[in-house]
Amino acid sequence: MKIGLGFYREQLHRDNFRFAVQAGVSHVVAHLTNYFAGRDPKIFSGDPRQGWGDCSSDTLWTHDELSSLVAALKAEGLELAALENFSPKFWYDVLLDGPERAAQIEGLKQLIRDAGRAGIPCIGYNFSIAGVYGWTRGPYARGGANSVGYGVGEAETEAPIPDGMVWNMRYRPERPGTAPVSLSDDELWERLQRFLADVIPVAEEAGVTLAAHPDDPPVDLLRGTPRLVNRPEKYDRLMSLVPSPRNGLELCLGSLQEMPGGDIYEHVRRFARSGRIGYIHFRNVKGKVPRYVESFVDDGDIDMAEIVRILRDEGYDGVLIPDHTPEMSCEASWHAGKAYALGYMKALVQNAHALGPQRTARVA
Repeated sequence: MKIGLGFYREQLHRDNFRFAVQAGVSHVVAHLTNYFAGRDPKIFSGDPRQGWGDCSSDTLWTHDELSSLVAALKAEGLELAALENFSPKFWYDVLLDGPERAAQIEGLKQLIRDAGRAGIPCIGYNFSIAGVYGWTRGPYARGGANSVGYGVGEAETEAPIPDGMVWNMRYRPERPGTAPVSLSDDELWERLQRFLADVIPVAEEAGVTLAAHPDDPPVDLLRGTPRLVNRPEKYDRLMSLVPSPRNGLELCLGSLQEMPGGDIYEHVRRFARSGRIGYIHFRNVKGKVPRYVESFVDDGDIDMAEIVRILRDEGYDGVLIPDHTPEMSCEASWHAGKAYALGYMKALVQNAHALGPQRTARVA
């Protein structure tokens, strides 16, 4: 198993790359979408009509841009494990089944080809209309550390999605008088199936795994729209739509634990055995929908040491990254929180490999 770290676009610079190496990281997951468009994500809770930010001026990432990032990371001793999330500007009509769908699919195909040419093995995505929405920020983690929660605080979860917005970002100005976004559960799955049928053959040729993130929050409806993977078994349905090793999973442990029902350890074992995990968000939480808070990696409902043992026993050799880490009370709150999580993760992995498999080996 490899220890990685995720960086948002504004964090992709040399100082942070060196921080990653110093913390024992070998791989990076990069977000190239500028989600907050100048807003401070620490204090911005979200206007239901404006969302996180405005992506209307985003242009498709090029091969040169991707290759430059790969080279910058390599110069500091790091590998680019994955890109995470398409900009909503790239595929809003793929999600909404609108008039620009065909052109946007061609753009995504080119992006996948360019990622493959640049040596990027994975792209994470979240096939969701409402995206991540309804959280609040507060002193929810141990010792009053700043974290996020769902079902706590005063978050608005029912506001309809206005025209010109998807994934909680604005891809164009709102057209007054246009009806809010609306669709059925069957329509959402049909759109996903069409998307996968269009792009997975290209991903196979390019050597790029497309890894689907589960819903967070994993509720049944959010802002009047259905959710896709809000139960662990729905990951099985997603994989079955196009049975290819390039149709993979961005396995978020926190999201799985937030879901009602099931045994997370058996689900993780099954998904690891499938060989279709692109990479893992190594995150812990307390509670389940409709109320949960995100915790320090060692202080939630998941036994993270057991998760690492399962991954070891099933032969998982991919990347683990900390995700949504609580911020510690110091001047470098983000870096301190990540360093704490990374040290804990590295120790778990080293310990698991030192002890060796303790269970029956995987049956081929």
